[in-house]
Formats: sequence, C-alpha cells, structure tokens
Amino acid sequence: MKMFEYMGKELFAKFGLPVPSGRMITNPEEAAAVAAEIGKPVVIKSQVLSGKRGKAGGIKFADTPEQAVAAAKEIFGMTIQGLPVERLLVEEKLKIDKELYMSITVDGAAKMPVLIASAHGGMDIEEVDEEFIIKQHIDPELGMHPFIARDVVRRMGIPLSGPHGKEIVKIIQTLYRIFKQKDAELVEINPLVFSDDKVIAADSKVTIDDDALFRQKDLPYVEERSATEKAAKDLGLSFVDLDGNIAVMANGAGITMGTLDTLQYYGGAAANFLDCGGGTGREATAEALKLLIAKNPKSMIINIFGGITRCDQVALAFKDIKESVGFPCPVVIRLVGTNQDLGREILAEVGVEAFDFMQDAAKKAVELAAQG
Repeated sequence: MKMFEYMGKELFAKFGLPVPSGRMITNPEEAAAVAAEIGKPVVIKSQVLSGKRGKAGGIKFADTPEQAVAAAKEIFGMTIQGLPVERLLVEEKLKIDKELYMSITVDGAAKMPVLIASAHGGMDIEEVDEEFIIKQHIDPELGMHPFIARDVVRRMGIPLSGPHGKEIVKIIQTLYRIFKQKDAELVEINPLVFSDDKVIAADSKVTIDDDALFRQKDLPYVEERSATEKAAKDLGLSFVDLDGNIAVMANGAGITMGTLDTLQYYGGAAANFLDCGGGTGREATAEALKLLIAKNPKSMIINIFGGITRCDQVALAFKDIKESVGFPCPVVIRLVGTNQDLGREILAEVGVEAFDFMQDAAKKAVELAAQG
C-alpha cells in the first residue's frame, strides 16, 4: 500500500524525523488558513501516488495566503499521470542549500534490506551516475548500528563532525526503525535537504507490505485500485488499467503479459491487463467481459490456453454477452486446450472462428484497432 506524501510525513514526524510545517487540504480556500498559520512563503503540492508532479505543474509556490489560494485552485482538478488531484499539501517553503537522497527498501536477490543513499538527490535521481550511489545492506539480525550509519555518511562525503553529519546518522537509524516497525517495502526521502544548519525531509514516499496491513491498524488505509480494478478483485480476477485501446483477457499472468508484449510487437497497445485465472466459470468470465466492454476499446483479444480453464465455458460466456448486451468493437479469440472442439462449436453458433496461435490473433487485434 502506497501512502500519500502527507501521510508519510505524518508518520515520519511521529518517529521524530524533521519535516516542514504544514498540513493537507481538500479545497482551495483552506490554503489561505494554512499559509497564514505558517506565516511565511509556502509550497502547494498535489497529493497523488505518482512521481513527476513538479514537471506536470502539480507543485507551485506562494508568498501570501491569497497567492496560496490561487495556486491551489490551479492544481485542484488537474490530472497527473492519469490520477485526479483531490487533495493538496500546503507547507513551508524551505531554504534549500543541498539535496540528498535516502531510502531503505528490500533487496530481493540479497534477501535483506538495503540502504540507498546519495549526496546528489532531488529530481531525476534515476539518472545519477552509479558511482554516486551508495548501497549498504542491513543484516536484519544485527539492525542499523550507529557505526553503519556513520560509515554511510562518511562515504557520502559529509563531515561527521558537523551538524549535518550527526543529524543524518540519526535520520538513517530512525528511517530503519520506521521500515522495520511498519513492515515497509520502501521508505524514501528525496530530497533530504540541508537548510542552514538543519536537515529536513522535504518529501516522503512510504510503501507498506500489503500482507502485513493486518497488524498495522494504526496506519491510514489508501485505496489504490480504480473502480474497474476493484470490481475485478470482487470477482477474484486480476485487473490493471493501462493506456492503450485494445482490451485484453487471458488465463494466467504469464500468458496475459505475453499477450501484452505481442500486441506491442505488432504496434498495438493494451487497454488493460486482465488475468481471468484458471478454472474461472461461465458467469465470472461473462462479468469479466463486461468490464472489458466498459473500457470502450477499439478491439478486444481473448487469449485462452485452456488447462484447468475449460474452453467451452469461455465460449459460453462469450455467447452470453454477444446475445445479451453485444460487443461494441471487433473481438478476436484464440482458443486452444481443454474442451477446445466443443468451445469452437459454440463460437461457430454465433459466427466466430477462433485462432490457433496467439501471434495471429494479436496481429489481427492490432489491425482491427487501427481501423476503428
């Protein structure tokens, strides 16, 4: 579960990490009150679960409460990376002397947490040369000892004798406590800024392990799924919204990803990822097809390699929808596997001929989408 920036900062503050003064608002008029409380220039930041907010115009500055309201009105209603802006964070504008990067995440290959730090933080951290990135694995049995944090600070080129170095040592240890106690997959500060003699977390990114949420009852819950994704989950299916115009249904994560890649190979783009799994019956498959229709695609591809999944059940579901609500776009079906012959007979009753191979079906789906 990803947390909004303001939630991450509230969590940081509870653990004693230094964060800017400010709070979240849900309408533009509240920006004036928060700016007046802070009493100095503020920054207004869109709260969406996406990066690149600054480049998208989702972060603005204001010197007065009136300017804060005007900036908030501009940001509210924006859509950033497909996500509507429904809340803002108004907080003090920091004097920034230097920007660092600091995070702790899980290194799956090493099977242990890893601290990642750089003295070259801020925007486009992904483009910083590897030689400026420090990675320090943390043995969970030993934890984050002060000498480990001090070594990282030294390797960042920051004097340990100065106020910044001592503060960063504390921040690293606190960040690890948050990571461990809150079952996090990621805790990130970018940038961690020097502001005169202070070190402040100017941003936050926190992701909690979904499987551990049952024991993190004190954390706010953030619903990340779209309405369609939630409906699919209720059916027991895996669904992810994408940006293309070809609706996709397949039976299994691997074959679904393979379908997406094949569509892209032929110049198409998937509107979604829908894994209807193994053994999904006629009724649930029909409901899944309705979700695809609601995407208003230019074409649709159904790619079934039946093992546990029965081809006749898929064909019956397709027939049900075709004869009831109908399909608003051309549909391409690849159908092989269990009860293949019976499934194809059912499709033939509604005038559909199934493909044998995924490549042929994907190519046809791309051609039909281009015509639409």
